[in-house]
Amino acid sequence: MGTLDGKVALITGAGQGVGAGMAFALAKEGARIAIVGRTEAKLVDTCSAIAGFGGDAEPIVCDISKREQLAPMVERVVDRFGGLDILINNANASALGPLLEITPKLLDRAMAVGPVATLFLMQLCHPHLKARGGGSIINLVSSSAVRWDTSGYGLYAATKEAMRSLTRTAASEWGPDGIRVNAVAPHALSPGLKWWTENYPDEAEEFVKSIPLGRIGDCEQDIGRAVVFLVGSDAGYLSGATIPLDGGQARWS
Repeated sequence: MGTLDGKVALITGAGQGVGAGMAFALAKEGARIAIVGRTEAKLVDTCSAIAGFGGDAEPIVCDISKREQLAPMVERVVDRFGGLDILINNANASALGPLLEITPKLLDRAMAVGPVATLFLMQLCHPHLKARGGGSIINLVSSSAVRWDTSGYGLYAATKEAMRSLTRTAASEWGPDGIRVNAVAPHALSPGLKWWTENYPDEAEEFVKSIPLGRIGDCEQDIGRAVVFLVGSDAGYLSGATIPLDGGQARWS
């Protein structure tokens, strides 16, 4: 028996990287997973991997930047699995570059995929979580706002800090409904970060040196397993927190 037997989780951006790692970890603990993202082939690959070890997952194509797609997607998840216990807002839009180079298009996309989709998905999932006696929401954020040098990270950091604010507010407002809301700020060897380490080995070496534990995290074992704890009953009194899963690199004080 797994610690999440009988639970249903909706994970955005779950076709690869951290999203897939969290999906694998939760499924191995018995949760049934809605694998949500834009690229069907990647979603199917994640679901096939989960089926391979006996888990239950459904690929659901949805561009969360398009508000009109959100409600039908949530209803499809609830219809397929009979309810919802866990929401993980993981999908992300690249928003790097100097402030003077930020265009309206880049700003709109970053906000739509980040805090806007996070807010509306939390709203849409709230009644379903409440109906199950409460549940857990995890929002994937970043330590970019507390970097030693935030040059080039201004918009990205702003979207993630907005998500942190939504996390704290939802935890405050929805605690009476039994819903816990936390944020996770990870460092993990996603496909994008792996490409960077392979193509810029000198910079990557310096980056790893700045991590006290001396390595970049694994998407499933370091991030996914921690999220299993956060959404489970053992963390039942934890809400409104930002958990840095970064090997001790960032300073949040």
